[in-house]
Amino acid sequence: MDTEALKKSLLKKFQEVTADRLQKIQLGVLDLEKETADQAAEDVARELHTMKGEARMLGLAAIGQLAHAAEDVLRAEREGKTATEVATDVLLRACDVLSDLNEDLSGANTGNPASEEMVRMLAEVSGQTPPAIAGARPAAPPPTPPPVAAPPVQAFVAASPPRAPGAASVAHAAASAHPAAGAHGRDEEAPSAAKSAVADRSIRVNVEVLDSLGLLAGDLLVESARGRLRSSETEALFERFSRLGDRFLRLSEVVDIPNEVREQLDRVESDLHMLRDDAFRFVRRNDDGINTLHGNLAKMADHVAEARLVPLATVFDAFPRAVREMSRAQGKEVDLVIENADIGVDRSMLSDVRDALVHLLRNSVDHGVESPDTRQQLGKPLNGRIRVRVRVDGDMLHIEVEDDGRGIDPERLRQAAISKGLINAVQAAALSEREAIELIFRPGFSTRDQVSELSGRGVGMDVVKRKVEMLGGSVGVNSRIGRGTNITLRLPQSLALMKVLLVRLGDDVYGMPAADVEAVMRVKPDDRLEIFGTLAVRHRGKPTALVALGPLLGLNGGNRFDKPPAVVVRHGEDHAALVVDGFVDEREVAVKPCGGEFLKGAPFIAGTAALEDGRIAVLLHVPDIMAEVRRMARPVTQAPAAKRLRVLLVDDSPIARATEGALVKALGHSVEEAQDGEEAYVKVQNDTYDLILTDVQMPRLDGFSLTRRLKSTPAVARIPVIILSSLASPEDKRRGLDAGADAYLVKGELGVEVLAQAIDRLT
Repeated sequence: MDTEALKKSLLKKFQEVTADRLQKIQLGVLDLEKETADQAAEDVARELHTMKGEARMLGLAAIGQLAHAAEDVLRAEREGKTATEVATDVLLRACDVLSDLNEDLSGANTGNPASEEMVRMLAEVSGQTPPAIAGARPAAPPPTPPPVAAPPVQAFVAASPPRAPGAASVAHAAASAHPAAGAHGRDEEAPSAAKSAVADRSIRVNVEVLDSLGLLAGDLLVESARGRLRSSETEALFERFSRLGDRFLRLSEVVDIPNEVREQLDRVESDLHMLRDDAFRFVRRNDDGINTLHGNLAKMADHVAEARLVPLATVFDAFPRAVREMSRAQGKEVDLVIENADIGVDRSMLSDVRDALVHLLRNSVDHGVESPDTRQQLGKPLNGRIRVRVRVDGDMLHIEVEDDGRGIDPERLRQAAISKGLINAVQAAALSEREAIELIFRPGFSTRDQVSELSGRGVGMDVVKRKVEMLGGSVGVNSRIGRGTNITLRLPQSLALMKVLLVRLGDDVYGMPAADVEAVMRVKPDDRLEIFGTLAVRHRGKPTALVALGPLLGLNGGNRFDKPPAVVVRHGEDHAALVVDGFVDEREVAVKPCGGEFLKGAPFIAGTAALEDGRIAVLLHVPDIMAEVRRMARPVTQAPAAKRLRVLLVDDSPIARATEGALVKALGHSVEEAQDGEEAYVKVQNDTYDLILTDVQMPRLDGFSLTRRLKSTPAVARIPVIILSSLASPEDKRRGLDAGADAYLVKGELGVEVLAQAIDRLT
């Protein structure tokens, strides 16, 4: 491989990404003075941290130094050591200097007077020691730039328009992912020609524009389907007129009509035949036009979806260096092999896919691959190997991360889960080997007793699972002790359009992703069986849980047929046959997020899609459904009767209080409510409670402050406090635990089982 060409490619990519990142940082800095300051600070910190790491990997030490100093200022502002206004001003000025360094790679490497002065200024504001550049030398004063290097604002805007947040490169894969593929990349005499060729083949388009185009394409497809429906209705009307004319003519033949009237009837008959022929030709032309239009709209939708695809190499290119540094830090040698990195993925999914793979690679290096001494004793090559394979199966993307390390020991996972209070010894013994391995997806689970630089913080695989399932995908794990572990991510390649199977429950239409549907069937009485009290059906020779979808979703109805229709769905290694009232169709739809409070955040619901007859199909989230099926199918062990607790629920959202209160009541406990922290604190002074569940973001007194106040009040400090929040980052969890909370649960992952385990552990 031409390393110089690869380096140029990565530097060019860094410049493009950093320009977008700086725009996001500036917008986030401006939000520090608004009500969304906490979220803005988190976003800015994440972008600065990523920029720092990428810059240092590419040898751009001055950018890394400046980003580090900016992080210190942001941390000081969050801790109240620096005024928000002062921090905002200096951070915005730092963004200007970073933007200049991003255009001047020489200065980005060694620094320049402007960057050095900016670092000193940031250090003064943060009160921290200025970070140093390793091996830095004093930079000579830069020569006076020619006029073209510093054009007036108007000329700069015209030549290089500002990049909007979330802008995506819609370059051809060969141009964007493999700049060394063209021979011009090595021709020192024609760099401008190469740039011009690339510029002619690609443009930067705001992702929001592509989102709008995708939704519009989906709406147009629905409208063309409605046109087909109207065409069929028109044809049926013409057929009725034709039959009416035939009846009229037959009637005229049996009725005695005078000759002068007969002549008029003959002319009417001729007109009727001409009208029938004209109507037939119109219907045929109209059908042809509708079909052509529908086909062109389908192509347009495919092209929009294709335009949203970005080669996975965009994020994969940084992995070899990262794995090398992680393994060296642990005294290991690990080779990373990546296959098919040129396969594309939806631009909006790129960040989540990257985050998931970072977790998997880190776990493979830290938990999977053994030390060289251990590998030598086991007769393995001293160098460990991690292989990342990508393939496309229909509309689904498969990403496998495989290592040749120690594998996953189910018994060790059982013991770790017991020691952390996630399950008890009886529950651990009842787990199958696969269920034991899936303990790694429990929030807060880790087999490490101490925190290391790479892992042991109790975050990781649960994040991977949540991110992939939010995208409509699944995670599978296969492992052999001493041989290695294979983790497969299965997720849609594009989110612009989705192929779904439409089913009927009563008079309503529901959709399931076709990629999750394995078969449709009629459930015969002879195929049914019962296993450990759970109803099942034989499918392809194996027992599969049989569940009525309507009651599972909380709808009326159930099995109303002797041989009811059912859909066999798959999620990971799990299968279930979901009984429905009927099948409607299979088609491609534009998925839209749930609007309003009625469906937003509701369990089992992924979105909606418009149908040609005016109805709205509710799209189901198969991972949620399968989790509920597994819960229903799991044999229930008899436990001692639990104490009925008096629980105080604190949340400013009436809908959240109703939902969370229902979960607590389902566990047999009584619930009282408070609308914010102030009201809750007053109630605690006057009444006795066994447990407090509190949201974080509330008016007057937020959840963190309430927790601190409760834990500092001796009379109520012993009451367990569980924080329920939609804030899911490790930093938020640490803030909650630092405030004194006894547990921190994420609302998006909340269910009866999770809540029951937390309450049992604390009470």
